[in-house]
Amino acid sequence: MKHIYLDYNASTPLAAEVRETIVNTLDQSSGNPSASHWAGIPAKKAVENARLQVTELISAECEEIIFTSGGTEANNHALKGVWDALGRPGSQIITTTIEHPAILEPCRYLKNKGAALTWIGVDEHGVVDPAEIEAAITEDTILISVMHANNETGSIQPLKEISSIAKKYGVLLHCDAAQSIGKIPVHVDELGVDLLSVAGHKLYAPKGVGALYVRSGTPLESFMHGAGHERGRRAGTENVILAAALGRASELALEMEEISIKWRSLTDFFFQQLKRTFGEKVQLNGHPDERLPNTLNVSFLGEIGQEVLARMPEVAASTGASCHSDIVQLSPVLRAMGISEERGKGAIRFSLGRASSMDDIEYVIKKLKEIIEE
Repeated sequence: MKHIYLDYNASTPLAAEVRETIVNTLDQSSGNPSASHWAGIPAKKAVENARLQVTELISAECEEIIFTSGGTEANNHALKGVWDALGRPGSQIITTTIEHPAILEPCRYLKNKGAALTWIGVDEHGVVDPAEIEAAITEDTILISVMHANNETGSIQPLKEISSIAKKYGVLLHCDAAQSIGKIPVHVDELGVDLLSVAGHKLYAPKGVGALYVRSGTPLESFMHGAGHERGRRAGTENVILAAALGRASELALEMEEISIKWRSLTDFFFQQLKRTFGEKVQLNGHPDERLPNTLNVSFLGEIGQEVLARMPEVAASTGASCHSDIVQLSPVLRAMGISEERGKGAIRFSLGRASSMDDIEYVIKKLKEIIEE
């Protein structure tokens, strides 16, 4: 059976260059990075080289990068670390209704610890209004957390405007950049963020590795305590292999501009052909312009996304709703955008990656026409 993978926003395959780095690191860096002898020095060098590669991708400094077990840990460290450093009962954290569960759940945890949470909604394109964030800020606000780009719709958030507001009121700003890194430019100074989360498996690195950027001077308590690794901010012997893998993946991401142009061309073609074939039966979910170049989330009116994908099992993609016993459960993101159940249940997210081709898109269009027009 032919296999077409269009679910890169969920997870990316391991890049060949990253696999090669893993093998080389296995062979060359067996010592403890904290050891000063001949076996530890190569391991330490591998970790610090990886740290440099991550910093070059986001235009940061080496001392501002903490290696983590993934984007979820990075998000938890950012939220809980700021709370532990600055929070008290009643301290406010502002976030949005379209965040990933790796933000929403730590926020709910902190609410039980006494945090005052404020949830900012989005418009019909899934984009937050910076003015609403400004209006929500109080003298007790300690942190704003807004994702850079949404994982379901690809809609890009106005981080620069939000960071200007945060600075105006002296509030820290965290950004979950798991979906945007490697697809669009992500530079911490341009965005104006104080903390930023990276997830390796969205970036052609293995699952189980990520990073947290912490701007110098940002108050942040340690996430794990022990022997003082990662400059005392995350104890535990560094995972040399996974750090090196994330570093190489970050290096590859610096070369993604040409591929991003290809993605935009393919997704534009994809949507145009769907509109030509199905007309108003197809609706775009997300911003028409300000969205990730690889992401196309569309609803097929009168259809159920799960059933459409089930009839073309050779295509890996995601839906925006689950249907059980005739009960439609929209994703929180689509619901926050005000998408109706009728429209939301027909949502499918196609997300492209390095290996995606025009042949893949044309094949999926052909299959969709067969399935939906029967």
